[in-house]
Amino acid sequence: MFLWTTTKGIKSFGLKSKAFAEDTKVLAANQGLYNGFLAAGLVLSGILNTSSFTLFFLGCVIIAGIYGAYSTKKIKLFYIQSVPALIALTSLMFS
Repeated sequence: MFLWTTTKGIKSFGLKSKAFAEDTKVLAANQGLYNGFLAAGLVLSGILNTSSFTLFFLGCVIIAGIYGAYSTKKIKLFYIQSVPALIALTSLMFS
């Protein structure tokens, strides 16, 4: 969200150019805020020790990762976002 228009952000996300990054920075901010709320939900569910909240937010992260990988045709997004959430979900369900 904050590094979108920097050299590191452009390289990390495989953006076409600095101009493209500038043109799409509002979308990136929206995406970053969304991911921040998911992270806050997971932290809150851990603090409250409420497995139903944790299951919900992990499910949201998994779905977001699947959609991101599908829509961008970059399977790497699935591995980075969904796989850790799937591992956490599996761990939670069998604990």
